[in-house]
Amino acid sequence: MGKKALALITAPLCLFAATAVLSAWDSEGHMAAADVAYRNLKPEAKQRAIALIKLNPNYEKWVSGLPQKARNNQALVDEMTFMLAATWPDEIKANGSGYENDGESPSVPNASANEGYDQVKVMHKYWHYVDRPYAIDGLQHGDAPSPNAETQMAVFRQVIGSDQPDALKSYDLVWLMHLVGDVHQPLHCVTRFTQTEPNGDRGGNDVKLTTPPGELHGFWDNALGTSKAPSKVMKLAKRLARADTQLAGDTNADDWITESFGEAKTDVYVKPVGPGTGPYTLTRKYKKHAQALAKQRVALAGARLANVLNVELK
Repeated sequence: MGKKALALITAPLCLFAATAVLSAWDSEGHMAAADVAYRNLKPEAKQRAIALIKLNPNYEKWVSGLPQKARNNQALVDEMTFMLAATWPDEIKANGSGYENDGESPSVPNASANEGYDQVKVMHKYWHYVDRPYAIDGLQHGDAPSPNAETQMAVFRQVIGSDQPDALKSYDLVWLMHLVGDVHQPLHCVTRFTQTEPNGDRGGNDVKLTTPPGELHGFWDNALGTSKAPSKVMKLAKRLARADTQLAGDTNADDWITESFGEAKTDVYVKPVGPGTGPYTLTRKYKKHAQALAKQRVALAGARLANVLNVELK
């Protein structure tokens, strides 16, 4: 895509994306992973994905956010809407989205229900993460509550490769795109238990920082960057180092989550982050390392998403 074409879409989509509700990664991370995936899709899978994304209730809004010249470039429209589709599960968490807030607990009624876009009584916030317990200070805790990101990705993969109606496949596709990105963010795969956090820290949401965004989870959500302009995200995605082929070929979600859980222990909950709730002041070294790791994880998420969709989208 040329510089002129990219310039056409920056300003309008900055305005559109500013209304989105963000959650791991920031919209930049989700769109970057989606763009990596898009550029690695086989033609048949890409065509199928585009057809399904057109069934999303926000599709026309995404397209109308593009200037006329961009809308006349169908290849650009297809790539941009694929990227924006990866943010849809966060969009529905916004006030006025039409979806009702059913809370954070996976034990609420209809928590596992997979009924498509018309299921507006639930936001399914608990689908965005896997609270694997990281217990220190000798504390003991059970398995991650379910349903969660891992259980739902398995459901979505089965549906999009089945003979289920396309409307449901569309819903499951955008959720799958989003959750693959989510579970490559380390703090979406852990909750830490300590003597000062006996109920868990909710993936770092309860660990406070002295500087914006004010808590550890939010910092890692934004570690790749905070741009909301898809045109800029495309440029970023193209600059990301290509993911290791062997790692990208691993399409087992349990492995992805285990990786992120391990990185939470070795790369996130490390100095200057202590065993309590803070507030902590992150060092320049910590921030630099976080951004480097975020780039690796987003590139890997995109490559793995492409490999999954190339198999499942028939």
